[in-house]
Amino acid sequence: MRRIKEINPGPLPGEAVARLFREIMSECPALERPLSVAYLGPEGTFTQLAAVKHFGHAARTIACNSIDEAFRLVESRALDYVVAPVENSTEGTVGRTLDLMVSSPLKICGEVVLRIHHHLLRKIGGTEGIARVYAHAQALAQCHEWLNKNLLTTVERLSVASNAEAARLASEDPSAAAIAGQAAAERFDLLKLAESIEDEPNNTTRFLVLGHQDVGPSGKDKTSIVVSAPNRPGAVHQLLTPVAVNGVSMTKFESRPSRACGTMFSLSTWKATTAMPTLTGHYRGWPKKRHL
Repeated sequence: MRRIKEINPGPLPGEAVARLFREIMSECPALERPLSVAYLGPEGTFTQLAAVKHFGHAARTIACNSIDEAFRLVESRALDYVVAPVENSTEGTVGRTLDLMVSSPLKICGEVVLRIHHHLLRKIGGTEGIARVYAHAQALAQCHEWLNKNLLTTVERLSVASNAEAARLASEDPSAAAIAGQAAAERFDLLKLAESIEDEPNNTTRFLVLGHQDVGPSGKDKTSIVVSAPNRPGAVHQLLTPVAVNGVSMTKFESRPSRACGTMFSLSTWKATTAMPTLTGHYRGWPKKRHL
């Protein structure tokens, strides 16, 4: 898609041409068997939008009750791919996705970056009489300042599994509102009381596409590695030294506590830490591979 946008002479904008080619590419394998893609449901979530953006409308998207279930369905080869959120520009990393990647045999096959717009939705018009607002915990955090300025302090804020679930609950309760996107508003026939209420105007979420496929180099790649290091002086330094020695640029470093110990305190109390460095380029093209 990146190459298509680069060579597009117009008059259609690059993103529009990419959407057309994505749908054509999506329909071709669907002639044999539609791709099946797991995502955190219900229908109308941003994760489903990310799946459609990557695979096109011909792919069969399957809503799951949790990210864990989505991973399991693909690991068992019941479905082809899973699309999972990994990072938000405002709220940071989605820890559960990283935790699952530690033990999962699935490989990263692609990345989707989605611009996130949150709307305040309700079954009836006006904000009068709103007693509670449903939303995913991250959506509540991303709209925190707007909610403080525009709703009464007595309005209860309730965290639910997804914004689509929040929209479903609001569609059944006239005294409730929901924070969700355009797809959820259409799915549950809700009115938009306010549009784009996110506090950060450039609010984006990064999603990973995972499956059993081993993806080759494209020329513009990133490689993520999940590794563990024991709790001893210099362990992380030793882990990263080969990366620097071989001239590989690291764009991100994420650490998580090891599940070997039951509690999460400061780094000094962990038995080990799990790290996920993200490096530029495809690992097959690095000067030396012994640091893998």
